[in-house]
Amino acid sequence: MKLFVKNIEGSVNEILLESIFKQYGEVLQTKIIYDTITWESRGFGFVEFRKKEEAMKAIESLNGKELVGKKLMVSEAIEKR
Repeated sequence: MKLFVKNIEGSVNEILLESIFKQYGEVLQTKIIYDTITWESRGFGFVEFRKKEEAMKAIESLNGKELVGKKLMVSEAIEKR
């Protein structure tokens, strides 16, 4: 299950983000989205879990939690069609 994470502070990298989320289960992939010109973080990204139950626990636990001065907003990602 893929999660959408927004309000990520610019200094947070994928390694830190993964370390926070892997406390709730097996993380398959972590991706922060960067601007293609400046390579600065756009403040959002995705975390994919192997199991839906683990992803739901991460949403419940991390949505609204502060990470490097900003409150994360975590929800289920909606797949593009």
